Amino acid sequence: MASGQSNLPCGMLIVETRPSAQRSQTVRFTLSRSSTKSTIGSYSYQNVELVSDMQVIKVIILGAAGVGKTSLIRQFVFSEFSEEYFPTDSKTVYNPTVVFNEHIYSMRIVDLPVIPYFPANSVNEWIDFRNYGLRSASAYILVFDLNDLETFQYVKSIRDQICDTRDMHNVPLFIVGNKQDLLRGRERREVAGLVKKHWKCGYVECSARHNWHVVLLFKELVRVLDYADYGQKLSSYSSPRFESLHAHRDRRGDSVVKCSIM
Repeated sequence: MASGQSNLPCGMLIVETRPSAQRSQTVRFTLSRSSTKSTIGSYSYQNVELVSDMQVIKVIILGAAGVGKTSLIRQFVFSEFSEEYFPTDSKTVYNPTVVFNEHIYSMRIVDLPVIPYFPANSVNEWIDFRNYGLRSASAYILVFDLNDLETFQYVKSIRDQICDTRDMHNVPLFIVGNKQDLLRGRERREVAGLVKKHWKCGYVECSARHNWHVVLLFKELVRVLDYADYGQKLSSYSSPRFESLHAHRDRRGDSVVKCSIM
């Protein structure tokens, strides 16, 4: 969309994405203070273009092979799911932009191949996991298959290594049980108890196939980071709305609004 487009209805959001060498993006939107409520705060949007300051969140997603890490990411970013399994063999970064509590966050969701261990220091990271950025994440999501508790043992090992070798103050760590739609047993109760009571981590069960609790997972993660940055505690299910910008576009159902995720 050309930045000079005029006659936009009140409350419209203009988004331009400009890929760089790091595949990042710039969100541009126009605003003026108003008493009119929009989905991202008390603003209406006019034709004076401003560039927002965005918080950048780097989220590392780890887990054993086949637990559905990539499926969770693609369901959140693109609202799509594939029944075909393609093992992740290289680092892939997804860059959705989300709005929460009137704050705009640029997310760098990093999808990685299975790692045999978490590096204890920057030297080990440089030698074995160069360019992965494992030790500089803003948050971690560790995924296991609810139907295969062997995959939880991998999560347990990686979680212990992360907590033993890195200062986790204000670094959220979420444990995610995926493939809830295929769940048959009850062993997950012990897992949930361990995570919540002893690890004191966020715990979410979800289904990438049915898009169940996928958005909730990322909402909770951003909520924790937002609280750490701004100190305003919010209920998990309270207003204001949390949504990706492409969801904002789809929900509006208006072809004039141009929002995209790269």
